Parts: sequence; C-alpha cells; structure tokens
Amino acid sequence: MAKKSIEKQGGNLPGKTKSSGSEVDAFLKKLSATPTTKTPGTKGRLLFAMDATASRQPTWDRAAQIQGEMFHETASLGGLEIQMAFYRGFGEFQASKWTDNQKALLRLMTSVTCLAGETQIAKVLRHAVNETKKKKVNALVFIGDSVEEDVDQLGAVAGELGLMGVPAFMFHEGDNPITQFAFKQIAQLTNGACCQFDASSAQVLKDLLSAVAVYAAGGRKALESLAAKKGGDVLRISHQVKGQGNGGA
Repeated sequence: MAKKSIEKQGGNLPGKTKSSGSEVDAFLKKLSATPTTKTPGTKGRLLFAMDATASRQPTWDRAAQIQGEMFHETASLGGLEIQMAFYRGFGEFQASKWTDNQKALLRLMTSVTCLAGETQIAKVLRHAVNETKKKKVNALVFIGDSVEEDVDQLGAVAGELGLMGVPAFMFHEGDNPITQFAFKQIAQLTNGACCQFDASSAQVLKDLLSAVAVYAAGGRKALESLAAKKGGDVLRISHQVKGQGNGGA
C-alpha cells in the first residue's frame, strides 16, 4: 500500500497541514510557469478526473456546479473540450466522450452516485496517457482525498505522462499526509501542481479550477485576463505571468 511504499523510499511522512494562501500562491506560480502546447485555432482539451468513492459525494456535487464555470470562462478563448473520468466501487472506471457541451457534461455528472471502493489513480493516469496518444491533452485535473496504491507504481505512469507534456493538477481534499505526499509526487513528475482544499475553501477550488481551464484553453495571456476580471485568488496570477515568455495565445 501507499504507506509501505513511502517508508521503503526512506521518506518521512509529511505532517498535517491546512489550506493556506502560500499554498495557493505556489500552485498559481507553478501554473503560470507551465508551458502550453495548444495549437492556435483549436479547442483546449482538459481531462477532468475524480474519485467517486463513497466519501466523495459532497465534493462531487460541488464539482458538478463548478464545471459549468469552467466552460463559461473559456468560451471566448475558442472553447474547451472536457472529458470526465471517474472510478468507484469494485474496479469500476468510466470516461465520457470529449465534449464542449456544458449541459451534456452536467447531466452526466449529476447522474453519478458515489460508491464505496478503493482508489484507482493508476487507471486515471494510464487513461490520460492513452488519450494523449490519440490527440493532445493539454492538462489533467484530478480531485481526490485518498491514495491506496503503491506510490512507486503511480510515479512510473506519472513520469510517462510528464514525458508527453501533460501536466497533472492534483487537488487534495483533507489533510491525509500519505495522500498529500503521493499527489505532490504525481504533480512533480508531470510538471504540474498540487493544492490542498477543504469544505471551507470551495470558492478557492472553483477559482483554481477555472484558472486551470483557462490555461488549457488559452495559455498564460488568457490567465492574465481572467485575473483582471475575477480578482481574489486568481488575481495573484497576474503577478506571476508577466515576463514569463510565450505561454500560449
């Protein structure tokens, strides 16, 4: 299991931490510095994956509302195609078709009921690899609260995804130290970023997911425009993106 893998590597389990402004700053800084590979004139492609085991129902319901905001923020950038993927129950893993239809994705998300089961993050990462082999995926977003898999094995697949130029933006709900360690490893290996949130920081999650969606659709310049419009946490992006070079249209 994950704990055994961490101990085998000789690493110390990180202590419990709470969501903080500094962690949000670090996430936004990493996002703004991540190069985009979107082809001009095409829609960005974002793989939106979630843990749908039993503990995830409250966050799943929030994410169903948030994804509508992601479509809205990217409409003026040429649009965004999203594929939703999730796992739940006994080995169940599903992925939708790629779509730029907000209502269709919302109907799908609201039809899913979370079921008890173990994590299947390796399947998410492998699916992202396979999808990118078919057509470029600009970013992977994953939301979860637990890791019950071998971290070394997750790292191997994450490394492959990183070599393909697909950053994974890992959103960790809660303060489980093993989960935090594993998510940060995946983010590092894919040149992505990791951020913790909790039930009291739903607005932060909304803003950061919108920022990732805008990044996937339009690059750093689009992030600057979003920051000017939204303010709040996203406003911090404007201080990170200036002078960063060609980050996309």
